[in-house]
Amino acid sequence: MTPEPNSTIGQTIAIANQKGGVGKTTTAVNLSACMAAAGRRVLLIDMDPQGNATSGMGLDKQKLGASTYEVLMGEAAAEEAIRPTGIRHMDILPSNRNLVGAAVELVEAENREGRLRDALAPVRTRYHYIYIDCPPALNLLTVNSLVAARGVVVTLQCEYYALEGLSELLQTISRVREGMNPHLELEGVLLTMYQHTRLSNQVIADVREHMGDKVYQTIIPRNITLAEAPSFGQPVIFYDLKSAGARAYLALAREVVSRG
Repeated sequence: MTPEPNSTIGQTIAIANQKGGVGKTTTAVNLSACMAAAGRRVLLIDMDPQGNATSGMGLDKQKLGASTYEVLMGEAAAEEAIRPTGIRHMDILPSNRNLVGAAVELVEAENREGRLRDALAPVRTRYHYIYIDCPPALNLLTVNSLVAARGVVVTLQCEYYALEGLSELLQTISRVREGMNPHLELEGVLLTMYQHTRLSNQVIADVREHMGDKVYQTIIPRNITLAEAPSFGQPVIFYDLKSAGARAYLALAREVVSRG
């Protein structure tokens, strides 16, 4: 996959699901890294107070200085908080537990839903892709992410009750589109944590029946290297390029580019 001279600039994608443990952060980190490895300029935004995308890229969450919290609260410009990741073409806007406060403090704030969108305006054109790792909740942090985004990737695990809660998330996307961001669209549904079982295959069939061509052809397997890589502060393609997890995210990156 080679860089395209006329690649879309500032394409902002929120990776969302209000359930935890469904591969949001894994996807945000690894898709960002694969895009960067392909020559795209990428910004990864950590909007989860757990800061797993931040630590997964090798940053110390306790020594960030300016972070997503300061940006949302107007205490720092995005440019001040954005850090290089050590991977060529890839930057990160990091997060830590301070972000818990933003979800509360923004409730009474002016322009509470549009803080991230406005903060990104000065830096958006520096990047081909901006990926936002959303928290596992439908709160003001997620709403800020959806208002700032052009598209949403929903991660669904290949497990029982995979579709549970999806309708609520789709309703939230619809409400944001109608009230705050008319350009927001469902970019795609990504199936994660696949195992070679009858249940996983049934879940895939059910999701494809409900969501049609919105479901990516690429399926992310349950893979030990995907679980190990964050503890080394590396995306999986730098931790173990030959692993099934690395191959899957490289395939996803190719599919994303082919979809345009």
